[in-house]
Amino acid sequence: MSFTAEVKDELSRVEAPSRAAELAQLSALVRICGTLSFHGSGRYSIRVATETGAVARTVIKLTHKLFDLETSLTVRRSVLHKTRNYLIEMPEQEGLDVDLVRMGILTPGRGLTSGIPAALVATPEARAAYVRGAFMAGGFVADPRGEFHLEIAVTGEDYASGLVRLVAEMGASARLNRRRGAFAIYLKSYDDVSVLLRGMGALRTARFVDVTRAKKSVKNDVNRRVNAEMANQARSTGAAADQLELIERAEHAPGLAGLPPALREFCRVRRAHPELSLAALGEMLDPPASKSAMYHRVLRLQALVGEAEKNEQP
Repeated sequence: MSFTAEVKDELSRVEAPSRAAELAQLSALVRICGTLSFHGSGRYSIRVATETGAVARTVIKLTHKLFDLETSLTVRRSVLHKTRNYLIEMPEQEGLDVDLVRMGILTPGRGLTSGIPAALVATPEARAAYVRGAFMAGGFVADPRGEFHLEIAVTGEDYASGLVRLVAEMGASARLNRRRGAFAIYLKSYDDVSVLLRGMGALRTARFVDVTRAKKSVKNDVNRRVNAEMANQARSTGAAADQLELIERAEHAPGLAGLPPALREFCRVRRAHPELSLAALGEMLDPPASKSAMYHRVLRLQALVGEAEKNEQP
């Protein structure tokens, strides 16, 4: 089972707190997954298609609970994709047109509703249920252990904009992307996705997301520290090689024996410990010398060697 399917399965087990919330959730499910057919004045039928068993179960449960409608379920297996397809049909029948108005699918005298009816999402519970239904119908959420984001695919700009506003009222920030004639409500921030999951009722998934985020943060911090240490070691190794070359030059001119005691001591410990940083070398001296003091010894040695080599030139 994919991560998205696991989340939808968890959401299918969330009990809406009121009939208004149940109606809002069913409305979103039918609006996004459903196809409305018109058969003449006041005559309609609905077909709801989904590849997710949790969605099919929820549509049937809420339809039977809220309305006295005849429904049928057909399950087909795709040989190519090795998945199941669920088709729920609400055939033309008495009262279906009234129920479609109650669900906010139809607007009396105006046909298909373009946006989300305000009366349908008048309470926080109804708004949360509507977004839950929308995600179950058209949502995707990536596994938080990889590149993380959540999106809900819908059609109709008015409808998509209304869904973005509902998400905002739940405390999360989403943006709207146009994709091949459709729209995607898109969330990428861990905080926003976690807030939305909790608002929809996916508490177990939200906790998993928070724990995964914390683990990734620790791992990234460790990687940054390791990379920084490796970079420091690389710089130290390069600097040590340059210092060893400088000592070789000093041995030729002006000669190590002619160097001040502090510089002779530096040359000795550097040759003995080419792998150490300047700070570590300084700690080995008696008395110890700071990194700054060791660096100034390198500069003094460079100056002496440079002057000696200049004097040797004919």
